[in-house]
Amino acid sequence: MEKKSDPPTSDRITRMLQKTSDPPRILRNSAGRSTCSIFRVPHSLKEINPNNYGPHVVSIGPYHHGASHLKMIEEHKWRFLGSLLKRIEVTRSIGLEQLVSAVRAVEESARDCYSSCFDYSADEFAEMLVLDGCFLIEFLRKYNSIIPFERNDPLVSVSWIFSFFLRDFINLENQVPFFILQLLFDLTKNPTTESHVSLSILALTFFNDAFERPEELIRNYQNPAVQHLLDLLRSSFIPIGYEEPTATRFPNTRLIKCISKLRRAGIKFRSNTHDSFLAVTFRHGVIYMGTIALDDFMSSFLHNCVAYEQCRRACSKHMTTYATFLDCLINSGGDVGYLCDKNIIDNYFGTDSHVADFINNLGKDVSFDSGSCYLSELFNQVNDYYHNHWNVHWATFKFIYFDTPWSFISAMAAFVLLALTVVQTFYTVLSYVQ
Repeated sequence: MEKKSDPPTSDRITRMLQKTSDPPRILRNSAGRSTCSIFRVPHSLKEINPNNYGPHVVSIGPYHHGASHLKMIEEHKWRFLGSLLKRIEVTRSIGLEQLVSAVRAVEESARDCYSSCFDYSADEFAEMLVLDGCFLIEFLRKYNSIIPFERNDPLVSVSWIFSFFLRDFINLENQVPFFILQLLFDLTKNPTTESHVSLSILALTFFNDAFERPEELIRNYQNPAVQHLLDLLRSSFIPIGYEEPTATRFPNTRLIKCISKLRRAGIKFRSNTHDSFLAVTFRHGVIYMGTIALDDFMSSFLHNCVAYEQCRRACSKHMTTYATFLDCLINSGGDVGYLCDKNIIDNYFGTDSHVADFINNLGKDVSFDSGSCYLSELFNQVNDYYHNHWNVHWATFKFIYFDTPWSFISAMAAFVLLALTVVQTFYTVLSYVQ
């Protein structure tokens, strides 16, 4: 006879009941709200390229606070805060207590911006936001020459630190809410010399060291409604007129073929003069694409933008769409080389095969709706052109007979020979009739 199992103890039942009422901590219930914007990157994305998602030299916010490899800059945060406090005591007649109190009043709203729980009290969290926020703001002020760097400041003289600041400041897990930065900026700015200074312009000017976009383009983002620095930079690349359609407008949209297949159907690629690489159009058999410079910073930026769009439902999916678009086009290093020849890709990343691997991984394991993305209409236009048999036959004819100078010469020689044969036949028949 089988031995009957013992009934569960009351303590076990109590623990099980307790777990049913415990709120999730790794992905909070509030993570699905539109107010949540700072996420831990999903493991499925991290394992593809883990180096792009963690800070290298500086922690911003709670997720990586206290990490041992980030302590060097942590010490300099207090130095920056100290110089800021000395200045605002003179220009604004306020001190640290007022800054902490102002942030403490909105601490709960700031906490709701994070998808995961963290074990910091309200006071500890407010202190962290003040320290990290003031460091960011002071660094941006100094970079934009609103106030000078200290003489021989190591954060400037040690050149390798700067490039890692660029990447760490746009790390999804390494953010503080933009409204906290704006609050601290407004409380600490000099009413005389900074009355017309915009925090978003200071930040975009700093990131422009990597992108080198026109200054007039950056000045269009005086007071954007953004969630954090990553969202600010991402939003600045979304061009006007490239909004996402409603899901019902293009319900049966299919993804397009790779470059080699599109070329066999007669589709060409050319670069356009738009300031955003997201600007892509299709006209008269030609796909016009903005130029994109691929390097380590762009790699980190694109990966974090895609992760952000995958996690936050309330934002557009422009970077995910663009990543999927490139993934469709590129299957090999040869496809990358072709786009480089057309001045669409500036490759500072490595070999063409290396870039192809990067692009294919960028669009890997992402959720994507081809019918409601900003390139839905383009996908349909390209597919209609591709499946038009006349376009395919004409492109094949041109490829066979006019692709190289030698094939063109051979075709012309055959045509001349045929023409001479027709003329000879004509005169032979004419002489016979006469």
